[in-house]
Amino acid sequence: MTESNKRALVIGSSGGVGQALSMALKRRGYDVTGLSRTDDGLDITNEDSVSYALGRLDGPFDMIVAATGILADQTGPEKSLSAVTGDELSALFAVNAIGPALILKHVKHLLPRDRRAVFAALSARVGSIGDNRLGGWYSYRASKAALNQLIKTAAIELGRTHKHLICIALHPGTVATPFTQDYPQHKSVPAQDAAKNLLTVMDGLTPEDTGGFYDWAGKPVPW
Repeated sequence: MTESNKRALVIGSSGGVGQALSMALKRRGYDVTGLSRTDDGLDITNEDSVSYALGRLDGPFDMIVAATGILADQTGPEKSLSAVTGDELSALFAVNAIGPALILKHVKHLLPRDRRAVFAALSARVGSIGDNRLGGWYSYRASKAALNQLIKTAAIELGRTHKHLICIALHPGTVATPFTQDYPQHKSVPAQDAAKNLLTVMDGLTPEDTGGFYDWAGKPVPW
């Protein structure tokens, strides 16, 4: 199958990375379907919304990317335990962990069983427990760590029925989008460069790599 015959689904396609991924895939010749809250009213934290949006699509898709996530809700990334609130934790877990889990639950029928396919969710290096040396950012770190566990667990289950599937978490680096504009101390890359990097990483993976966590350069990130 040539790239011009392939299909991709980008969930979160109106965001900076999602939009860049959609454009990059179209340039490759993919038939790209996008879903987002802005354009389609998709609420990934609401199972009825996810079930409806994914249930009305016809598969299979050779690539599905959950390019969703939030860095903070109301209080911003917490610098100390004294700043942690249940509301902030709940909001970030809802978007960063529960949302992708619901997508995984309802996306299975859109994945081919007879050929290579990729399901990728955007995670973050700060979700790595092993790489955490600075502390802080409690809600964001914890919600992305939860996402990583969900991806790993789903990869094991889906691998039993979809032998050619690569189910992974990806760290895109710090991308220059409204998502990160309040944190200029972190060196960022344009969204189009991040999209190119992520696609290159996905190109190089095989089903033996399923369940992994990789950065924008294709290097494994510690759990």
